[in-house]
Amino acid sequence: MLKKLLLSLVLAAGIGLGTPGFAEDAPATPEAVAAEAAAPATDAEAAPAAAPVPDKGDIAFMYTATALVILMTIPGLALFYGGLVRSKNMLSVLMQVMMTFSLITVLWVIYGYSLTFTAGSPFFGSLDKLLLAGVTPESPGATFSKGVYIPELMFVAFQCTFAAITPALIVGSFAERMKFGAVLAFMVLWFTFAYIPMAHMVWYWDGPDAITDAASLETVTAAAGWLWQKGALDFAGGTVVHINAGVAGLVAAIVLGKRIGFGKEAMPPHNLVMTMIGASLLWVGWFGFNVGSNLEANGVAALAFVNTFAATAAAVLAWSFVEYVARGKVSMLGAVSGAVAGLVAITPACGFVGVGGALVIGLAAGAVCYWGVTGLKRLIGADDALDVFGVHGVGGIVGALLTGVFASPSLGGTGICNYVTNKCGDAADFPGIAAQVVIQGEAVLTSVIVSGVVSFIALKLIGLVMGLRVKEEEEREGLDTVSHGETAYHV
Repeated sequence: MLKKLLLSLVLAAGIGLGTPGFAEDAPATPEAVAAEAAAPATDAEAAPAAAPVPDKGDIAFMYTATALVILMTIPGLALFYGGLVRSKNMLSVLMQVMMTFSLITVLWVIYGYSLTFTAGSPFFGSLDKLLLAGVTPESPGATFSKGVYIPELMFVAFQCTFAAITPALIVGSFAERMKFGAVLAFMVLWFTFAYIPMAHMVWYWDGPDAITDAASLETVTAAAGWLWQKGALDFAGGTVVHINAGVAGLVAAIVLGKRIGFGKEAMPPHNLVMTMIGASLLWVGWFGFNVGSNLEANGVAALAFVNTFAATAAAVLAWSFVEYVARGKVSMLGAVSGAVAGLVAITPACGFVGVGGALVIGLAAGAVCYWGVTGLKRLIGADDALDVFGVHGVGGIVGALLTGVFASPSLGGTGICNYVTNKCGDAADFPGIAAQVVIQGEAVLTSVIVSGVVSFIALKLIGLVMGLRVKEEEEREGLDTVSHGETAYHV
């Protein structure tokens, strides 16, 4: 104890008297400054900068967005679809949505993420991250800003919700007549050969930090997905999710054939209250879907939020107005269908267009999708039970094409980012409205062809192996009891 006291006194005295090692630094002479500048760097000075630490605000933002997308699927989408079918098929739709979501989640972590978000070909990634190999809590995931990262595991989870909800959307097209086992088999094939390549083609690239000059931009572009290379704009999934699922739904409806009694018997929704609840959950959850696609909490995320809000409201009004002109009444089913149409159409555009553009997109979606579920549906003649193509397919096409128009800085859009100059929104970098619409059209056509061909082949294969439809007497009884041994209601 005495030794410690003496040591403290000595140290204190040294500080007070200016002992070397504790004295205040003397002003440096010019010669000293020059010598220091010329001296070789130490190991510490030569070491590369540490990897950026993800901002906790961005991480919390992505947790919230991911949870919201889960909410919009189960229970949102499940209740929306469940209320639209007849009561004897309520549970079958709920089960198909929940099981599809669960099945694709497992496949995503096994091989889906790796094939989608690793370098490979322009159409598929590789198996380098099979079972998430090498993805640790410290692994960084790139965003759209240089030097800004989120945990890669967070990116895995967020993108998983997209992969899982997309095939679940298809359930509405073949509702009330497809075997449960056939549904699951179709989801595996369609996810693997339609969703994964579309997501890779549109969304895969090496991230902004890989681009420093024209040469590195060329390298990143060559390694990116095929449609990313072309400059296709899809902020949150117009082509990858909605057109992809809508076309698959139309093909499924055609291949399976019409429900027994379709066009001859009344098949009204059995519970529009549940449909309204489901649609409301979809609208709330869609903020996670669209806003979370920015991957960081900044002004672009705020723009996506407002655009999603405004376009959806505009679509409700447009659908309701057209319905009133056509039928003389405004229905609850029409209003919620308009909301979903607006959500679908603004999805590819939400982070690229101004609020004025979002309103136009919403109004167009409400009007065109009303025609999609009435006039176009009659022209095609398919029994798309819950209008997956009329809303998601048609709405996705409207949104994807109009993104090319209203993304232009001349119309209030954000344009595109030039990562060589690290600037976004310069009019000189935007290819022009006509050129961008052509690029968007190529993305739309690619989605239609990929999804259509994969869906047709998958359904035919499954039909040969295990059959697609339940028997006629089972369809009349209802899939709740036939497939699951339960009933939704007991009276």
